[in-house]
Amino acid sequence: MSATQSGAVRPAAISAEGWGWRHAGRAQAAIQGLDLRIEPGERVLLLGPSGAGKSTLLHALAGVLGDEEDDSDETGSLLIDGVAPREQRGRAGLMQQDPETQVVLSRVGDDVAFGAENLAVPRDEIWARVHEALDDVGLRTAAGGGLALDHPTAALSGGQKQRLALAGILAMRPGLILLDEPTANLDPAGVLEVRDAVGRCLDKTGATLVVVEHRVSVWKDLVDRIVVLQPGSTKAAGSDRLVPGRASGGVLLDGPPDQVLSEARTMLMSAGVWVPGYVPATRERRSEPHAEPHTAQLLLAAQDLAVSREKPRRKRFKTIPPVPVQTGISAQVRAGQALTITGPNGAGKSTFALTLAGLLAPVDGKVSAAVELSEGAGIDPYKWKAEQLISRIGTVFQEPEHQFVTGNVLDELMFGPKHLGHGEERVDELLERLRLTHLVDANPYTLSGGEKRRLSVATVLAAHPKVLVLDEPTFGQDANTWAELASFLSELLDAGTAVVSVTHDQEFSAVLGGTELRLGPVPQAETTRQEAGAA
Repeated sequence: MSATQSGAVRPAAISAEGWGWRHAGRAQAAIQGLDLRIEPGERVLLLGPSGAGKSTLLHALAGVLGDEEDDSDETGSLLIDGVAPREQRGRAGLMQQDPETQVVLSRVGDDVAFGAENLAVPRDEIWARVHEALDDVGLRTAAGGGLALDHPTAALSGGQKQRLALAGILAMRPGLILLDEPTANLDPAGVLEVRDAVGRCLDKTGATLVVVEHRVSVWKDLVDRIVVLQPGSTKAAGSDRLVPGRASGGVLLDGPPDQVLSEARTMLMSAGVWVPGYVPATRERRSEPHAEPHTAQLLLAAQDLAVSREKPRRKRFKTIPPVPVQTGISAQVRAGQALTITGPNGAGKSTFALTLAGLLAPVDGKVSAAVELSEGAGIDPYKWKAEQLISRIGTVFQEPEHQFVTGNVLDELMFGPKHLGHGEERVDELLERLRLTHLVDANPYTLSGGEKRRLSVATVLAAHPKVLVLDEPTFGQDANTWAELASFLSELLDAGTAVVSVTHDQEFSAVLGGTELRLGPVPQAETTRQEAGAA
């Protein structure tokens, strides 16, 4: 007997009537005028450009919106089974973009049990649910890793962590599963792992699903309905394209997936939706066809590098070095050239990038800055002072919130130039190019995921670094903002800035061109170099 038949899971119904939400300190509503009905057991893919209010809606349905926003405003009504979401603890389960932020406890079994424990589920039933949920998401099978309950969560890959988060949600037995770009930070194999796990769980429980994802092809065949949120009515100057994030207003399109994608393909592309088979046009690199990568000015080099996020630890009278996640990595960063770091989740890509950027100490090997980059600061970037580092090597972290230090977007952009004594002439350009002008007074933490990412890029660029290190720069971006960001980075490359990117985005890598460094899943760096456009 399935969970649905036994009554263990009761699919939820969603209704919104004229619903809207304005975050504290924001002039414009994140979403407004939403009229929507989702029947119990329906599977809905929620689309729309960056800033259209998709994540705001999911957080509202999860009952976690506005707890600390005294000045926020809500209009209309948003209900689950006729009751406000925040009054129904555990009725909805929310899975977010970043695998790291969802792991609570150090062991797999305890982490899955955490949500059910907070709902006061009886102990014996909790552990029955834990076993069932881990089976449902495939983490106890040989293919999924065959994980024991005491397996350390720190040792999981990104795809495993997302399936672990899903297992924790399932153990709560929610009637509504909410997924906010759950595959945005995963490699292609991890994307399929998570999607297939979700499909198995829905088939078993019959729960209602609302998933937010920019790339339609991943979820199109799993859902039975696509809802596109209205991106707003304000048009960019001199353009027929709508500007996202301004006066978002309800539902633009609603219907079966194939019907919506065939009848409104052009409209969806204009709104920035990643419809299957569509890659937006970007600015072509001017210097790429003419420049040989090995002849460009060398700025930064890694030689036989071993990397880890752990620190050395003392045991009695001995210092025990950290265990490296990758060893034997060699790479060069050259002016006006792109270096793309690829590989599966857990391969150490971000750890290597942070080491290359001078933010982590190497376990072995060395990172060396050329005279043209160091300008008297010394050869080792890890030993530079903060102001020396950010004016030479700018780093955009995978989690944008880790970079924010002020209370509004404009102050965030001006922070670096002010402290470095630079002019602020680039701030207006960055606001315009990265579509942040309408958000200058907003609190950075209230932005959408895509807006946070663009702001984190802009704050680093405002300091005029010669080397730019980006960790998953395109996650959370709709097609239009993706194209704008890729084009802007192409211009920086042509102007002589070196761009290092950790990414799973093959289209983005193709736009920037340059050299690829592929890290394997074992402590052995496999490097392959290829020119842009090579077969």
